Amino acid sequence: MPKLEEKPRVFLEEFRVKNAPDDYGMADEKWNFKKFTKKFRIVIVRMDNTEMEFDLIGIQPAFANAFRRLMLSEVPSMAIEKVMIKNNTSIIQDEVLAHRLGLIPLKADPRLFEFRPENAEEGTEFDTLEFSLKIKCTNNKYGPKDSFRAEDLYENHSVYSSSIKWHPIGNQASIHKEADVGPVDDDILISKMRPGHELDMHLVAVKGIGKDHAKFSPVATASYRLLPEVTLTREVDGSEATLLQSCFSPGVIGLDSDGKAFVRDARYDSCSRNTYRYDCIKDAVILSRIRDHFIFNVESVGAMPPNVIFVEAVKILRDKCKTLLDELNSFS
Repeated sequence: MPKLEEKPRVFLEEFRVKNAPDDYGMADEKWNFKKFTKKFRIVIVRMDNTEMEFDLIGIQPAFANAFRRLMLSEVPSMAIEKVMIKNNTSIIQDEVLAHRLGLIPLKADPRLFEFRPENAEEGTEFDTLEFSLKIKCTNNKYGPKDSFRAEDLYENHSVYSSSIKWHPIGNQASIHKEADVGPVDDDILISKMRPGHELDMHLVAVKGIGKDHAKFSPVATASYRLLPEVTLTREVDGSEATLLQSCFSPGVIGLDSDGKAFVRDARYDSCSRNTYRYDCIKDAVILSRIRDHFIFNVESVGAMPPNVIFVEAVKILRDKCKTLLDELNSFS
C-alpha cells in the first residue's frame, strides 16, 4: 500500500466510511491561530459574472458550512415584495401571479439600499424601488390570415419580464439607471394571454434576506463537497484498466500509451465506489476524501458577482463574531 501524504482523510470502503487510524476528528483539535494561518488557502478555480468554483483549504467544516448558510440566507438582495393589482383578467390567479413576480431576480445592488423599517407605511428613495407592469393582449390586424401561430395571430400574447418598467422615486434617476435596477433577464416568462386579457399592476421592491423568503437569496445554488482522492495500489493494465476507467467519472482515470491506468484528475469524481462491484479491481484503488479541503460552487442569480457574495458572507460572519464578543465583554 503506497504511503499517503499526511492529510485528514475519510476513507470510502465498500460498506462504510471511516477516518484514518490516527485521525480522531477535527472537532477535537484545539484551535491554533498560527497553525490556521499557515494552512489556510483560498484557490479560485474558475469564475465569471454568475458562477464561481473555488477551494477552501485547511479550514474546519463548521466554517465552510457557515459561509454556505450565510450566502444562502443572510446576504441581502432586492426583490419584489408587494404587488398592487389594479387589473388582472388573465387566467393566472392574483396570488400566483404576485408570487411569480416576487421570484424574478433584480439587478439592483443591495449594498446601495437600506432595509425598510418594519413600521414604515411608505418607502423612500433609499430603501424602495417601484415598478409597473401594464400590458394588454389584442388581435394582430396585420398578421397572415392562414397562420395558426400565436405569434402571428396576437400581439402581447406572452408577457415577459421586459414589460416591467421602473419608476424612480425622489432622486433615484440621477443615481441609478433602469438597466441597473430592472430584472436580470428580459426573457423571463410571466404569463400567457389571449385577446381580452390585461395586466395592470404596481410593484414595490425592497431589501431582504433569504432567511425571511427564498426570493431574497442572492444565489441560485451555493454548495460544497470534499476533495476526492484516488490512489492506485498496484499496476492496472489491459481490460482491467478499461474496466477501472469506466468505474469513475469521465476524466478521472486515464490510460497511457501502454494501456496502463493512471489517475489523471480525481477532483471531479463522484465517489460512486463502483470499483467495489468487481473483484478483479476492488483491491487496486484507495478511495478517500480530504476532510479540510472544500470545493465550493456558487451560482449568483445576477444582482452581484459570486465573489462579491462570498466576501459579503465573510463580512456578515465577522460582524456576528464582533457582536458576540461585545456581549461577552459586557458581562465582565
